[in-house]
Amino acid sequence: MMAKDDLLREASEALEQAGVEDARREARLLLCWATGRDLAGLLSLDDVEPAQELRFAEALKRRLEREPLAFITGETGFWTLDLETGRDTLIPRADSEALIEALLDVCPDRNEPISILDLGTGTGCLLLAALSEYPQARGVGVDLSPQAAALARRNAIRTGLGKRSVFLAGSWADALNARFDVVLSNPPYIETGDLAGLMPEVLQYEPARALDGGTDGLDAYRILCAALPTLLVPGGYGILEMGIGQIDAVSALGVSSGLRDVAHRADLGGIERALVLQSDARGRIVTKNRWLD
Repeated sequence: MMAKDDLLREASEALEQAGVEDARREARLLLCWATGRDLAGLLSLDDVEPAQELRFAEALKRRLEREPLAFITGETGFWTLDLETGRDTLIPRADSEALIEALLDVCPDRNEPISILDLGTGTGCLLLAALSEYPQARGVGVDLSPQAAALARRNAIRTGLGKRSVFLAGSWADALNARFDVVLSNPPYIETGDLAGLMPEVLQYEPARALDGGTDGLDAYRILCAALPTLLVPGGYGILEMGIGQIDAVSALGVSSGLRDVAHRADLGGIERALVLQSDARGRIVTKNRWLD
């Protein structure tokens, strides 16, 4: 058996040399996964069993190759949920939680039976986080990748939200014939020319189709803003995530499609991350899509 502190020291040094940020924390999280403990439980651990040491070494090798921690462990946290992750989807990030905060701002009544559409659902993180806050809500998640839609469905079951959600494979909303109270989306928004400068964890392991927003990063927003008027009920909300400095351009696209820019929400880093667009109507109209029952 090897001492925990020795393992962590050696792993931290190796990760730092490989360019991994916050190497000490990453080493601890890898050891937590290898030993089946949380960070608090790791404090009481002195020596690591040989089988756990081998598991840790294999995981460390993958992390040194810059494979994301969430793909090594197969899970990550988002909002209040623990979600399965896989290489068919982006890894949920805390920045995206700004969309859920924006939703809570514009729909303060948690008991509303709202209908929610999540376009480009990935792991299902946005839809499932929203459903966790609105116990009477139901929703649909759509992703171009059938594998991603299947993973999102597993996450719905994992989080106990399977009975209030449906996940489909398709291109944006092409296969849908319904209107929703809320449309959420975290579309691809990185300019094609900037992809090569991304961190290795992102560039080498996360799906390019979920990152590449075209020459100016706005390709997906042109599609979404044009579609939102027919996807939303009168007075419904479209809540979109965007990259640094994109909010004015996306707002202009929404306004040109007949939507109103009603709110912005910053992430924890102070970056305007969520844009709330509203369809034309006086007052709020809440509907329930019966075909979700």
